[in-house]
Amino acid sequence: MAKLDYIKETVLRRNPNDAEFIQAVDEVLLSLEKVAQKHPEYIENGIFERLIEPERQIVFRVPWVDDNGKVQVNRGYRVEFNSAIGPYKGGLRFHPSVNLSIIKFLGFEQCFKNALTTLPMGGGKGGSDFDPKGKSDGEVMRFCQSFMTELYRHIGQFTDVPAGDIGVGGREIGYLFGQYKRIQNEFTGVLTGKGLTWGGSLARTEATGYGLCYFTEAMLNDKQDSFKGKTVIVSGSGNVAIYAVEKATQLGARVVAMCDSAGYIYDKNGIDLDTVKNIKEVRRGRIKEYVQDHADAQYHEGTGIWSIPCDIALPCATQNELNEQDAEMLIKNGVKAVCEGANMPCTPKAIERFQTNHVLYAPGKASNAGGVAVSGLEMSQNSLRMAWSFEEVDEKLQQIMNEIYRTVADTAKEYDMEDNFMAGANIAGFLKVAQAMMSQGIV
Repeated sequence: MAKLDYIKETVLRRNPNDAEFIQAVDEVLLSLEKVAQKHPEYIENGIFERLIEPERQIVFRVPWVDDNGKVQVNRGYRVEFNSAIGPYKGGLRFHPSVNLSIIKFLGFEQCFKNALTTLPMGGGKGGSDFDPKGKSDGEVMRFCQSFMTELYRHIGQFTDVPAGDIGVGGREIGYLFGQYKRIQNEFTGVLTGKGLTWGGSLARTEATGYGLCYFTEAMLNDKQDSFKGKTVIVSGSGNVAIYAVEKATQLGARVVAMCDSAGYIYDKNGIDLDTVKNIKEVRRGRIKEYVQDHADAQYHEGTGIWSIPCDIALPCATQNELNEQDAEMLIKNGVKAVCEGANMPCTPKAIERFQTNHVLYAPGKASNAGGVAVSGLEMSQNSLRMAWSFEEVDEKLQQIMNEIYRTVADTAKEYDMEDNFMAGANIAGFLKVAQAMMSQGIV
């Protein structure tokens, strides 16, 4: 019997219906068996038991009035998972799929991701099953104000600092911040992803996508390779995907496909990012509109984007979007590297296929940490009452992502799992959190 099987049993017993959370914990525990053997003091002090149980779970009602004067009610969440190395830090997700399991899995992942950035941030996550799509600005504002009217009492710049995520962009952060400021009568860095004129950081919009490519490039460079001349697929067409396409192109790659929830586009000449930005960031339209301006491009309904041959795949949409069959197609078509821009976009079976076939695979807790890294830099700028230039932030981001890669690779090698970047990320993130928890006693 493996040393940590009792932890898996505890998770299953306490969270029988939380499939995403169970999946995330299983993946991490698989990597930590050697740590448990090497550090019995972590078992003796209940570190593993404490790590899988959130410090606080907040669930609340969010009533708001739509444009027709009808009262609507959604459910809000904030899971404050671990504060051993700093205030809770993690995004807010507004999407119909949001439930407690998803928020717990995201918060759990955030603990390791934030630890890897080297910045003093704990792990948390929140959100609501509210869907901003199709809503007027007034409806979004009224929802955000109601959401913050409850959330404000649980957050603060030294307690819990939320950010954006799926469905929560600059508009939503603005409304949330405005309500917090009204209630608390203070202007503090309680949220990140703020507008540039009121405490936001340059390069925050680009950070997750850019950081993903910086990590991928560092990984490729370690194998005497690079993005240059490579064919790339990027799933999604939101903020992360758009700026992953931009940076991959700057690094010499040709990105040929993107998608949204309805279907995907393929452009053999390389994606015209200006068109995509106009569709998604200006018009808030669907990716299929791309083919109206590009006669050589193709649009396909459904989820078949991973059938397109590529050298590098960057899944940047949502959890469990890339399954075992998708992995088989990518491998058959000669993929060399798969790096996650979303949180847990590859299923366990898909990850197993990549590792078995010696495809370089990087988990999101390492490769998509650029967003929260720049959020941490935004917190620093707020505390200093100053703003750094785009170039300064981008340079710090690249340095952080290179350090994350080096830490992950070295840790994997130290534990005799060379090139297993999933294990390296899990172990390195865990060790930092566990050491802090040991120092602070049983809390």
